[in-house]
Amino acid sequence: MHFLRVSARIAVRLGLLAAFVWAGWWLLMDPRSPLPHGWHPLKQLDVSEAPGGLTGMQLRRAVRTEGACLAALETGAVFRSLPPLEADGGCGIDPRVEVTDVAGLALAPMETTCAAALRLAMWAEHGVKPAAEKLGAEIVFLRHQGSYNCRPIRGGTRLSTHGTGEAVDVAGVTLSDGRRLELLEGWSDPGDVGVFWHELHASACRWFVTVLGPDFNALHADHFHMQSVGWGSCR
Repeated sequence: MHFLRVSARIAVRLGLLAAFVWAGWWLLMDPRSPLPHGWHPLKQLDVSEAPGGLTGMQLRRAVRTEGACLAALETGAVFRSLPPLEADGGCGIDPRVEVTDVAGLALAPMETTCAAALRLAMWAEHGVKPAAEKLGAEIVFLRHQGSYNCRPIRGGTRLSTHGTGEAVDVAGVTLSDGRRLELLEGWSDPGDVGVFWHELHASACRWFVTVLGPDFNALHADHFHMQSVGWGSCR
């Protein structure tokens, strides 16, 4: 009798385990799965999809290879692929893209790495656009100070991340009602404009690896310096 009770308990547990395994397989593999895109470990990054607990993993996976990065970038940017750029002193861009729009926000043509462009698109979609809702108008243009620049860090000798196109500097935005907002003027604003810029800084720290802004030093008073590489600084 004891043997039968033990066998029955084991059978029940094995049945539950099988049910869990089947449910997990279905959630991951069936196209009708209700699992949100941002929580699906097998889904490729899609800029337009709402972020979830696994979106960061999807982003890190996307930037590892050129093919995956370009495929993800196609979901949220207007760009063209360019041949790798090589220059003296360790400078260059590879993989290299020219971006003219991220998440529906136009910008002056900018050459940068695919990884930096993809992170910029994620920031535009999930940081910049939501933050603008309180301003009463949509953002139509993202004003930047460029990406690639073969030079050392200002005040130093080490090559800047701009020298490999892994950094983007953003200084302002243009709204659909014609207003032009500048970081230099808006960072200390006590109203909605100031809140907007501080929200942009906080969200940039989610999508980029390193972010430097006005509170870092005077050299960054007029722009956010956002890198796709680094040690995880957010200042």
